Amino acid sequence: MLASKKDIVAQLQQQILQWEGFAPPAAARAKGIGMGAIETAFPNGVFPAGAIHEMICPDAEHTAATGGLLAGILNSLMKQGGACLWISTSRTLFPPALSRFNVAPDRVIFIDAGTEKEVLWVMEQALKCEGLAAVVAEVKEISIIQSRRLQLAVESSRVTGFLLRNDLRKLGANTCVARWEISPLPSSLEEGLPGVGYPRWQVNLLRVRNGTPGSWKLEWINDGFNEVKEERIHTISENRIAG
Repeated sequence: MLASKKDIVAQLQQQILQWEGFAPPAAARAKGIGMGAIETAFPNGVFPAGAIHEMICPDAEHTAATGGLLAGILNSLMKQGGACLWISTSRTLFPPALSRFNVAPDRVIFIDAGTEKEVLWVMEQALKCEGLAAVVAEVKEISIIQSRRLQLAVESSRVTGFLLRNDLRKLGANTCVARWEISPLPSSLEEGLPGVGYPRWQVNLLRVRNGTPGSWKLEWINDGFNEVKEERIHTISENRIAG
């Protein structure tokens, strides 16, 4: 009887997800984009492409860390073809750095807008273009009505959008599928080997629509994301102290 109730609840949850636009992924896409345990936090256990994601960047360090993690995500989204548009009023990203995450800089089109209103307008128009793999926009604030317009655009094109927000005082309700906060972590060196370790991040999913928020530590190694194991604690900072 208990198992029957669980089956009924599971079926209802899947129906609700489909009504809200979270259709079960096709078999070819079921593996997601390679973010491991993080993807289990999302509906159906797969990174929600074709949706709008909000990323919180309160300072320069968070912005740099977010750019690195986002480049890793773009690497996966752009494998099937298509370019990425990156829209802002003050460009700070160093394009050649994208190559570190196997994203060809010439496949990212940078658009410099005069105002944030123009940034959002360009983003909405770009999200309607099915030939794009992703659209990134840097904005301080966005209303729930504006976010709804972006969501309507991706529902037909299935292009993935990312909003990089740098003003915590202007966070509010919106229709984004998830709210991310990315912080830099000290990289780790192999015992006895000099140099700079692989990029690491503390990834916090602060809000996930129809999902489960949580925190993870990720590392970019061998051209993909890997979850950091707690036993790997030999960091660059420790090496400096020891020296």
